[in-house]
Amino acid sequence: MALVLCLLACAHPAVPVQRAAAPTPAPKVQRITLSIIATNDVHGHLEQLPLLGGYLLNLRRARAADGAVLLLDAGDVFQGTLESNSTEGASMVRAYDALGYAAVAVGNHEFDFGPEGAQTLALSAQDDPLGALAARVAQAHFSWVSANLRAKGGEPFPLGNVARSVMLQAAGIRVGVVGGLTMDALMQTAAPNVAGLELAPLTAAVASEASALRQRGAQLVIALLHAGGECRDTHDPDDLSSCDPEAEVFQLARGLPQGSVDLIVSGHTHERIAHRVAGIAVIESGANARAFGRVDLLLEKTATRATILSERIFEPHPLCAEQLDAPACTRESYENAPVQRDPAVLRAISADVEAVRALRAKALGVELPSEVARAGAVESPLGNLVAELLLRAVPGADAAINNAGSLRASLPAGPLTYGSVFEMFPFDNTLATVQLPASALAAIVGKNLQSGHGILALAGVRAEAHCEGTRLSVQLLGRDGRALAPSTPLRVVLSDYLASRGEGLLQGLVDDPAAVTILRDRPMRDALIAGLQALPAAQLDARSRTLFDPQRPRIAYPGSRPVRCTPASSSP
Repeated sequence: MALVLCLLACAHPAVPVQRAAAPTPAPKVQRITLSIIATNDVHGHLEQLPLLGGYLLNLRRARAADGAVLLLDAGDVFQGTLESNSTEGASMVRAYDALGYAAVAVGNHEFDFGPEGAQTLALSAQDDPLGALAARVAQAHFSWVSANLRAKGGEPFPLGNVARSVMLQAAGIRVGVVGGLTMDALMQTAAPNVAGLELAPLTAAVASEASALRQRGAQLVIALLHAGGECRDTHDPDDLSSCDPEAEVFQLARGLPQGSVDLIVSGHTHERIAHRVAGIAVIESGANARAFGRVDLLLEKTATRATILSERIFEPHPLCAEQLDAPACTRESYENAPVQRDPAVLRAISADVEAVRALRAKALGVELPSEVARAGAVESPLGNLVAELLLRAVPGADAAINNAGSLRASLPAGPLTYGSVFEMFPFDNTLATVQLPASALAAIVGKNLQSGHGILALAGVRAEAHCEGTRLSVQLLGRDGRALAPSTPLRVVLSDYLASRGEGLLQGLVDDPAAVTILRDRPMRDALIAGLQALPAAQLDARSRTLFDPQRPRIAYPGSRPVRCTPASSSP
């Protein structure tokens, strides 16, 4: 029997039981909200940052349960206030670290401080033109980014810890951030400090780096650009009718490969944008930390991908107060909570604020009867006043010019303080002169009228521009109202910034280096203060026609700037 059983078993081996394969578990799906908060062109306005921190504290509490907050800045962190300039930007880095910034784009004014120390320009081979910036980059706990900034000849940017891009983590999402710098940046800072640098084409650099970020696993890509645009109305993100379609950031958005970038944070133009361009959200929030931008992305996330389900573009949100000694947001809440200044940011900046308090409040012995207002695109009382003061500062000079971008704040009515003058003119420029014929100064005025830069301020002469077909013709007039012959020699006062090819104004028009004299021992701010102290009050009253007469502008031109002449154009 045993033999029979054995034979049966050998003849029919046991068949293993076949079990159904266990179903593959569906990938875990999570919905999260990523709030991107962005600033740009803060320009050293340290006093705003504790208040910005209060808004962030409220938003971070709101996002704690369903996502994350990503804080970014589009450049020009430095240059503009005593608190920032006296520390070469170190105070701003301390504040940005306390706020929790993740990445910052390099702006053109990040180069303004030049070598580390009191000297602001690289004037010899021993001076490191990037010394101050290198110190700030090393100090920061956030990333600095710029994809198109490089050394001349196409070599990598000399500061190795300024990256083309950075990969961040936010609520488990891999976010790639690529930096970029406006193509006119190197003409918008002190020329000696950027003499060894050049810029690659911005759109191509951003597209290439965005592609590289995707290949490295980025699930979202943000372009963080110190390059901007302009829109007059930000109520509807899909209504571009109030925007300048030819602005740099708009051209960039249209030029990027579809799907390469999910969001653009822009800056440089000090304008407001909260729009969707070529399918890409674009935000910019003015300047001086008076507002911040925000985009909320609702994302569906798995272990391998993140899909944007919806996108909400907010209008730039103004901060509710501007001075440290003012009550914070007594009537405003944000994310359903009162806004209070962030104590961590207050602690980070307290020593820097205190260090310059006395100098800021120093009285200059000047009483302004009214506010002397600035403007960028059009003639202003402040622009004219500064041009007049420059002309008076150099005896024997025939004319003076100044760029609108050098003036950052109006002068308030009442007793004038050093702090007010510093914030009006925060740059450490010196005076300069240039010898040129009237025809060359007329050409400089014409070049400015046709550019997107702020309007030139003019003193000593007037200018009348009119269109001759498609050509803009400019005639200079003396103080007596008579036309100046094109060959009339002029000694023109200006800043060393403009004299060193700033904004490209003198380029191609003043080719003889001997025609330019840089007065290194004549700080421009000191000359302005001395001039203000010497003028009688009647000449400082912006309500009179002394500083600005709209019926008789110092530069008359057809239409609006930038001036475009067509065969149908008419004279002013």
